[in-house]
Amino acid sequence: MAVVSIGISSNVSSLTSEKRYPVSTTIGQLKARLELITGASCSTVKLELRDSDNKFIRFLDNDQATLEDCGIVDGMIVHANDSNPSREFTDVSKVEKYEMSEEEYSKRADSVRVFKEKMKQMQQNQSAPEEGDEEEERKRKEEEELAKSISVGQRCLVTVKKDLPKRGTVMFVGKTHFKDGYWVGVKYDEPVGKNDGSVEGKRYFDCPMKYGSFVKPGTVQVGDYPELSLSDDEM
Repeated sequence: MAVVSIGISSNVSSLTSEKRYPVSTTIGQLKARLELITGASCSTVKLELRDSDNKFIRFLDNDQATLEDCGIVDGMIVHANDSNPSREFTDVSKVEKYEMSEEEYSKRADSVRVFKEKMKQMQQNQSAPEEGDEEEERKRKEEEELAKSISVGQRCLVTVKKDLPKRGTVMFVGKTHFKDGYWVGVKYDEPVGKNDGSVEGKRYFDCPMKYGSFVKPGTVQVGDYPELSLSDDEM
């Protein structure tokens, strides 16, 4: 279907646009479409045909005629001239302005000022880490460094709060599936542990039941801690 590209302007708005319409479009149909674009009412609008230099050619006053009948070609301009004065909004000086006092404006919870302040606060919160986050990161790095200083096979002394020190051998160092952070798996010299080197069906090392346990790196001290004999206990 043949189409024509024309410029659209009006006395209702200073905005202009370019639209493409089938050449079979009637002037009546064009008025209806221009009402949505320009705001000029079909009942009070008068269309003017202008050339590409915006010079008046003639009025388009036959609603039954098509764009092709009117000799409209690419580049021409159709200007919608609305004769209803109440629809002329291009002169904003005629619009009554509402002014709000500073005190009243400051009380509004939905003002632009409040919105900007909220956005500024959100950006500050996102850019600056909270103190709690910094403390957690410090503890994580400290625990990681402690874990790196412990090696599998080393003898160790485990000291947990409200419990007597226990000697054993380091069997595992690293992260586990059951809790976050770094853990040390220890095989105790005596059956004072909690497992056999496995937790929830996942095995990390082998030892008899009740000889194994997982503790935090901060509770483990590695060094020369030989297994205590019966004579040592009696001394």
